[in-house]
Amino acid sequence: MSRIVPPILSLALPSETGRVLSIQSHTVQGYVGNKSAVFPLQLLGYDVDPINSVQFSNHTAYPTFKGQVLNGEQLWELIEGLEANGLLYYTHLLTGYIGSVSFLNTVLQVINKLRSVNPKLTYVCDPVMGDEGKLYVPQELVTVYQEKVVPVASMLTPNQFEAELLTGYRIVSERDGREVCNKLHDAGPSKVVITSININGNLLLIGSHQKEKGQAPEQFKILIPKIPAYFTGTGDLMTALLLGWSNKHPDNLDKAAELAVSSLQAVLQRTLNDYRSAEFNPQSSSLEIRLIQSQDDIRNPRVNFKAERFD
Repeated sequence: MSRIVPPILSLALPSETGRVLSIQSHTVQGYVGNKSAVFPLQLLGYDVDPINSVQFSNHTAYPTFKGQVLNGEQLWELIEGLEANGLLYYTHLLTGYIGSVSFLNTVLQVINKLRSVNPKLTYVCDPVMGDEGKLYVPQELVTVYQEKVVPVASMLTPNQFEAELLTGYRIVSERDGREVCNKLHDAGPSKVVITSININGNLLLIGSHQKEKGQAPEQFKILIPKIPAYFTGTGDLMTALLLGWSNKHPDNLDKAAELAVSSLQAVLQRTLNDYRSAEFNPQSSSLEIRLIQSQDDIRNPRVNFKAERFD
């Protein structure tokens, strides 16, 4: 008697939001990479399939960590397994920290493969390379991002340092931030969000949406409060939220960013309050975000941070 294979319901009865393949790191304990991105996207209604580029006991800011690193060949093996069973239809691809050129080149092959199945695939790329002037990936990775990754991305979410690395331009003013967004549009993505820019002691986000090639983009900023603490996994969470909300508001990147920033700030504030309740000085170490306890703020954020459009 032959066994009947049941349909894949996320394909046969797709959600209104989408089906996301997320290639990021994984920690057993704590919330970074996929642990910081998958749950929020699921709360927003997405089917999410994670591929863990690394599996570590905990994030690398702890005194020690143990675990395994996935190589490009092993990544491609997983893709082949999905393809063999007709499981490669995704509406979105999300990538975060990638530590080697060989793995990043395989990710580029994955993008081509996914777009051969769904030409309308949205690729959301967080080009994790460094922060505050410090590079924490090999230098040759920067070149691969510049020449190969940025041109195929749909949305890019660098921080200030990463945006500067990708374009070769320093950001010391809001005008610089907007011009860097324009340079990135010229290279490929229609949506760019520089998630954190420090200008004259003020922290802000600058977003830019070029709805048609050659057209002037719609650009905006959101002022962000400085919280006296360092958190892990915030960039991964922010990019996931931007994917989630920008897909629900495809023509209003400013509204999507308001929702994402408001969610993230609520998570950080709860994290800070909880550490203080535990009588821990939040400035003495990097803090693990309180993701599970903040699910209402992720699903239904109160918009406390408003976008201001540039003329």
